[in-house]
Amino acid sequence: MNKQLSPERLLSLGMGFWSAKALISAVEFGLFTRLAQGRADLGELTRALGLHERAARDFLDALVALKLLDREDGVYSNSPETDFFLDRAKPSYVGGILEMANARLYPSWGRLSDALKTGQRQNEGVDEDDFFGAIYSDPERLRGFLAAMSGISAGAAMAIAAKIPWKDFRSFVDVGAAQGMVPVTIARAHSHLTGAGFDLPVVRPAFEEFVAQHGLSDRLRFVPGDFFKDKLPTADVIVMGHVLHDWNMEEKRVLLAKAYEALPKGGMLIVYEAIIDDDRRENAFGLLMSLNMLIETPGGFDYTGADCQQWMREAGFAETRVEHLLGPDSMVIGVK
Repeated sequence: MNKQLSPERLLSLGMGFWSAKALISAVEFGLFTRLAQGRADLGELTRALGLHERAARDFLDALVALKLLDREDGVYSNSPETDFFLDRAKPSYVGGILEMANARLYPSWGRLSDALKTGQRQNEGVDEDDFFGAIYSDPERLRGFLAAMSGISAGAAMAIAAKIPWKDFRSFVDVGAAQGMVPVTIARAHSHLTGAGFDLPVVRPAFEEFVAQHGLSDRLRFVPGDFFKDKLPTADVIVMGHVLHDWNMEEKRVLLAKAYEALPKGGMLIVYEAIIDDDRRENAFGLLMSLNMLIETPGGFDYTGADCQQWMREAGFAETRVEHLLGPDSMVIGVK
């Protein structure tokens, strides 16, 4: 046997759901939000979170070992990362996507083997014809979904606000805007811009509340509509984030064509998500996200930057390019 080989990486990957579930349960319990209010010992956290005494110490110390909590003299506190990103009271909170992972994705991914063999989605709405319609019709599921979209979009939104030459544009629209994380982030960074969020009518209250909380109601408006049934609003820049991967190939082409139609000459389309590297070897998150689309949607899939550029050119875009944002996320840009 080759003594240089070790099963450690394989076992760590195979048992990775242990650490994932520990983290997302901590988010569910509001642990990091509680500790953001002040450090606490074992007894205080056991009572505050409603933990069983048999479980509490191992649970909290596992989070210490995972570098999610600090502990000194028996008193627990957040790590810098969890304090900044997982305190629900902070605008930097990204835990919405983890809350959705806990409530929805974790059980659905337990049926990945079935999805791989059947090609059929495996989420809780498997018997519903319109998956997104089912989510949007349930107020509780809708709130969770919209918060999750804000969480997964926050970092990319900051990068888009910084990387695009927004001084060359006056207006933008975010297609599939959810709560409005992307419009709010762009508008806060560039005071000369006016923008809009385009989404189904039921999203309006959540969007307008989020925008008002950030004092941007005078510059950001909500446009209700269905992007398969209605024309897209016109603007200098159209943003589609975590939208295109939800749909099959024909539907992707329809959305790109609608974006092209809505843009003026010189206008820009920004498509961003966990774009897969062209060689399909490096962006594991993007490839796993495509499997998530298998589990979540009837025909959705993720794609490479080269794929998206080709589709954009077929839709009529004269110039295309790919730019990395941060982490697994990149944007594909098309100029009309």
